Amino acid sequence: MVLNDPISDAMSKINNAVNAMYKNVTVKKTKLILPILDVLKENNYVGSYEIIDDGRQGLVKINLLGNINKCAAIKPRYPVAVEHLESFEKRFLPAKDFGVIILSTNKGLLTQKQAKEMNIGGMLVAYCY
Repeated sequence: MVLNDPISDAMSKINNAVNAMYKNVTVKKTKLILPILDVLKENNYVGSYEIIDDGRQGLVKINLLGNINKCAAIKPRYPVAVEHLESFEKRFLPAKDFGVIILSTNKGLLTQKQAKEMNIGGMLVAYCY
């Protein structure tokens, strides 16, 4: 099966597994999914994860904590300046200071709070709350 958007596929698998109350879920490993999982782990949305070698590109087994209400990829990946982050927070997150928006910046993947502190914009990748 060919995936057009592996990030969107991984986020929807995580979302479905949390809704079904699974303890773990397996997604395909990509260059971008590991840093996204690191950000989600820092913010206590997922637990640990391990990389499984399947002889192809690899899989990632993620331990779920059950702290996710919703997570999804943002498509299209909007470029956003730091002063416009507030409007995207209102659009994708249910309340102020609740949840994270993950941005791809020249400093790596950051949450919207970290991007505001560093005063840098980037491309919107995903959100989770």
